[in-house]
Amino acid sequence: MHTETERCVRAVQSKDARFDGVFFTAVRTTRIYCRPSCPVVPPKPENMEFHPSAASCQRAGFRACKRCRPDTSPGSPEWHVRADAVARAMRLIQDGVVDREGVPGLARRLGWSTRQIERQLLAELGAGPLALARAQRAQTARVLIETTPLPMGEIAFAAGFSSIRTFNDTVREVFSLTPGELRARAARPHPGAAATPGVISLRLPFRAPLEPSNLFGHLAATAVPGVEEWRDGAYRRTLSLPYGHGIVALAPRADHIACRLSLTDPRDLTHAISRCRRLLDLDADPVAVDDRLRTDPLLAPLVDKAPGRRVPGTVDPAEFAVRAVLGQQVSTAAARTHAARLVTAYGTPVDDPEGGLTHLFPGPEALAALDPESLALPRSRRSTLLTLVRALADGSLTLGPADDREEARARLLALPGFGPWTTEIIAMRALGDPDAFLPGDLGVRRAAEGLGLPGTPAALTARAADWRPWRAYAVQYLWATDDHPINHLPA
Repeated sequence: MHTETERCVRAVQSKDARFDGVFFTAVRTTRIYCRPSCPVVPPKPENMEFHPSAASCQRAGFRACKRCRPDTSPGSPEWHVRADAVARAMRLIQDGVVDREGVPGLARRLGWSTRQIERQLLAELGAGPLALARAQRAQTARVLIETTPLPMGEIAFAAGFSSIRTFNDTVREVFSLTPGELRARAARPHPGAAATPGVISLRLPFRAPLEPSNLFGHLAATAVPGVEEWRDGAYRRTLSLPYGHGIVALAPRADHIACRLSLTDPRDLTHAISRCRRLLDLDADPVAVDDRLRTDPLLAPLVDKAPGRRVPGTVDPAEFAVRAVLGQQVSTAAARTHAARLVTAYGTPVDDPEGGLTHLFPGPEALAALDPESLALPRSRRSTLLTLVRALADGSLTLGPADDREEARARLLALPGFGPWTTEIIAMRALGDPDAFLPGDLGVRRAAEGLGLPGTPAALTARAADWRPWRAYAVQYLWATDDHPINHLPA
């Protein structure tokens, strides 16, 4: 969109927050870049130029606005929707892969050469992978500076910088403030500030509107005891992370998600934030989704009643795949019970001073060695589960932000016991496919018939062609017609 100058100018002049993160406005006279909704008086159109990323602005010599803080904009919904290699590269960069594995590691995951990655990202985003990762490191550093008492040297390495000098230079260049000045500006107390040592409190932005009932209701109703819980108005869970583990608490607020993170290693901050954003689908564009679904007169009343529904995701695609198999043809309560038994037997214990979390969900390597006779499941489902975890453990099946969605679907369908429902629910929630669809799901069929939509899977799929590429969101609106706990925030 950043190449459509007139459209961008109109968005800036109207301070339209829907475009925050979609493009950035750089002002030639001040050498500052802003988000489109910046509250200051808009500059003259002839003084504006538009960039597709914060990294592109920084590469061109612009500094972040201190008023609107463009570096904290929601992520572009384009990378959420698209399934091509550039979008997959962006999701991996947001996940911190460049910091942990370098550009060669990013290239290896995508099956590209480093030269191809540089060329493609420069063409679409105005910055290469190192510049994009640098912009993300700067934002991670800012969060740690403003929300923790960590020494600056520790923050530099936790944020992914190779040296303290590079950390200092980058912060000064991006924010026009030294690290010490950033901390001094944030020193004044504010509501919700973290009082517990080692806990990082931050706000996760999103594009309004956001309907929290089905999002948090689903996570709470399906929570695995010991791994997840709803406590004091927040969804809490344990996280397995590259350098250690963590516990996160996520609570809905009017204009943001309140996030409290406790990490054993602060280097995991970028990865943890990325996972939380995917879990809550915070980079979605709800206006674009709802406008499309409203074109169907039978869906329009559902959208108008509670606009901004999100698709609940996951913090660990492999974990969700295991839970999807455990949930085949059983109730929500039974699926939780089966998962809790696996957690107790094979999960890693953790301490949770603030709640009742006890374990990390076991990874595929731990589950690959389980005794099938210990599972209180039908024999066919035991075989399905063991085949899945062994494929995940040996790498013949991978599920993550870098994986091609259609290829992952084909690999899942090739496994014994995997049909369309299990494959599509994994595509929807583990792979983040906004167009995943469940025409054979009982709840979807029941809702469709109640609304006067076709009741058979084939006919409903034909009708749903007009909802593309947002069929996963249509499923959320259809599910919401049922008075099930997944559709309600817990008391």
